[in-house]
Amino acid sequence: MRGPLFYSKILLFGEYGIIKDSKGLSIPYNFFKGALKIDEHHTISTHKSNQNLKRFAIFLEELQNENKELVSFDIEALKADVEKGLYFDSSIPQGYGVGSSGALVAAIYDKYASDKITILENLTREKLLKLKDIFGSMESFFHGKSSGLDPLNSYLSLPILINSKDNIEPAGIPSQPQNGKGAVFLLDSGITGETAPMVQIFMENMKQEGFRNMLKTQFVKHTDACVEDFLEGDIKSLFSNMKQLSKVVLDNFKPMIPKEFHTLWKKGIETNAYFLKLCGSGGGGYMLGFTENIEEAKKALKDYKLEVVYNF
Repeated sequence: MRGPLFYSKILLFGEYGIIKDSKGLSIPYNFFKGALKIDEHHTISTHKSNQNLKRFAIFLEELQNENKELVSFDIEALKADVEKGLYFDSSIPQGYGVGSSGALVAAIYDKYASDKITILENLTREKLLKLKDIFGSMESFFHGKSSGLDPLNSYLSLPILINSKDNIEPAGIPSQPQNGKGAVFLLDSGITGETAPMVQIFMENMKQEGFRNMLKTQFVKHTDACVEDFLEGDIKSLFSNMKQLSKVVLDNFKPMIPKEFHTLWKKGIETNAYFLKLCGSGGGGYMLGFTENIEEAKKALKDYKLEVVYNF
């Protein structure tokens, strides 16, 4: 058995902010992907994923018993497949902020959910929000608290615009020019990040009034502006807002930026060669970079691994 492919995602804008109702924009990233498979030989390489799915199946059974209205699964089939050697064959790096658990959740929902909402239906806002709720509950197995956006993106394989918690819609993003010099890229920190501790630091910070004010008056403001600029293709304004956003993150989200990248982050702001931001919860994994000139950015970051995600 081999299930359909589910792709990784990149939250271009909105990490942390969407917890506080900022806008967000998430796009599928087809470079990494995963699919459910069965390894009848139960080899060592698939064992960890298989054991993880065994625990996940128990969690999903509890979830549907607690909340019958929300979702139900063919648990028997899932457990039987787990016994046969079901695992998630994935190239999506874990702890890198590109949605490894999201793709797995989407794959499990797609295969085992009873009366599932399919991508071929007319996706009303109600259906999108219901999917997001289901996915958030499922993904909480991995992260504690989850918005459900990563699996939603992976499941639909469409860019998603988050206007607010209760208002999400598929988004049309500007098509990429063949010879665009500007680019969004991933910068590999070489360190695995853990989502839960980062979210905990954020929640602790939220208890301080000064941090909450900064979030509203600066972080959310620049995030929202970046989303609008990006969707409208207003590159000049995008980079001006991106610079501000990069500064705000450096000043207020230091624990989420690996120490050895603080100087590099600052250098980008000072030289305008590139602007960095968090990709996911931070603490390691990838960082996202925005540049008006990818060749210039590559020179400035020649000691690091860059992957271009989107061209302007």
